[in-house]
Amino acid sequence: MKLSHDLAGSGPLTVLLLHSGVCDRRMWDGQFHALAEAGHRVVRCDLRGFGDTPIDTPHVHAEDVRALLDHLGVERVALVGSSFGGRVALELAALHPDRVSALALLAPGIPGMVPSSELRAWGAREDALLEAGDLDAAVELNVDTWLGPEAGPDARAFVREAQRRAFDLQLAAAEEHHPTAPEVTRDDLARIRVPALVAVGAHDLPDFRAVADELGRLLPAARRVDLDWAGHLPALERPDETARLLAAFLAGAADRDPAPGASVE
Repeated sequence: MKLSHDLAGSGPLTVLLLHSGVCDRRMWDGQFHALAEAGHRVVRCDLRGFGDTPIDTPHVHAEDVRALLDHLGVERVALVGSSFGGRVALELAALHPDRVSALALLAPGIPGMVPSSELRAWGAREDALLEAGDLDAAVELNVDTWLGPEAGPDARAFVREAQRRAFDLQLAAAEEHHPTAPEVTRDDLARIRVPALVAVGAHDLPDFRAVADELGRLLPAARRVDLDWAGHLPALERPDETARLLAAFLAGAADRDPAPGASVE
């Protein structure tokens, strides 16, 4: 089974958008067509257990993404990842460096991330609500935690719907079908040489500002951008501004990777 996905645009650079762990591919509505209009082939997908992609087999998210690229005939791709999607992007770049031409990471996670006491407390609260069967409260916990002050009612309604869908899919999955995290070390990450943008919000949890600090040290070609208005999901909080940020970065990345990828059909 391939990941559910959408395609738009054409151009020498293929861009793949990877959603956060509380969203699905629709989180990129504010950037998907804008990046296509900027002259890129753009793909967005639902990882297993999100949106329109069910969980039906044991899986590794990064390898699912690689399989999608194979299915589409894409040799090299610029990855844009939000939060959990950023971690998957880093895993793919570490495991298959020849497939990745650039990384744009918005409040990314990182392989082997050790949560702070604040993040562990949030996780414990979510687990308790799910164990009690109170999915509505667990959804609201995520909405309140992950959206910053710029998020409007439409963004909150979307995360509410997408997170509930993810809970429904993931809680229904057989335990043996749960995802496996690949073995990716800090040394593996330090070997990622492609241009990288790391954006982090001033209103996000401290864990993700710490991740941005670490990636700034690890990735030789990283450029950090601090967003003083953003929480954890800038793509939903200021869609147009995030689209401009990504378009500017990807234009530069395309200049530095002139060899066209295979076409998307």
